[in-house]
Amino acid sequence: MDDSDWLAERFEESRTHLRAVAYRMLGSTNEAEDAVQEAWLRLSRSDTSDVANLGGWLTTVVARVSMDMLRSRASRREDPLDESAPDPVVGTEDAIDPEHQALLADSVGPALLVVLDTLAPAERLAFVLHDLFAVPFDEIAAIVGRSPAATRQLASRARRRVQGAAPDREADVARQRKIVDAFLAASRGGDFDALLSVLDPEVVLRSDGVGVLAGSMAEVRGAREVAGTFSGRAKAALPALVDGAAGAVWAPGGKPRVVFSFTVTDGRIVAIDMLADPDRLTELDVTVLA
Repeated sequence: MDDSDWLAERFEESRTHLRAVAYRMLGSTNEAEDAVQEAWLRLSRSDTSDVANLGGWLTTVVARVSMDMLRSRASRREDPLDESAPDPVVGTEDAIDPEHQALLADSVGPALLVVLDTLAPAERLAFVLHDLFAVPFDEIAAIVGRSPAATRQLASRARRRVQGAAPDREADVARQRKIVDAFLAASRGGDFDALLSVLDPEVVLRSDGVGVLAGSMAEVRGAREVAGTFSGRAKAALPALVDGAAGAVWAPGGKPRVVFSFTVTDGRIVAIDMLADPDRLTELDVTVLA
């Protein structure tokens, strides 16, 4: 096996972890794939003969790429990224255990991603890498260009916002279900006004790469546009719990083909993620509700 084949094999071993890091940083499956692909391009062009921990090196590259993408995104919109989010899963300070990382990544629901969107890029990176993937602060400090102490403060500030935004879980899921059920009923009945009543004016509908290949738009923004997309449709969608949060699923023959993940804030739907990637669907905990 030559060096390029060996690097490609090691990269594939890390791909799931890298995609998880990028997705928690960016909240978009398409952008996460772009970040992972950029990491591969940088790896293929770099001399890694002196790299002792290739997995850690790749994590750093994906984190840097993701932070650059967040900063570029922030510069394109008027409102600043700065606010709050749900309970973090705190890892260890030192070691990076791949199995533990996978468990941590899978424990993060879509509601957290919405709140992470309100954090500044450096805060989000510090929180995601340390609290969700157990990367030590001295390694994160090199990425954000600050001292380890200042980086610890970034993560601490983000964590306080996360914990301050944590809702009562059962009550929150019950509220989510009422809103999602109302959305599904309005969608099936083609009741445009009822759809508008449960959608946030700035709601965003996102589809993963498989959905885009099947004809869906990668992203639709705005209540009227999203309502128009769903009005008179979703007739076969069933209410479901997706990773413990209210959602819906299209499951012909009992097998999930498309999962709709809803994020509800202040009584309105602020985001809908349409997931059709078979590999991604196998990672979700989907319970169809009566």
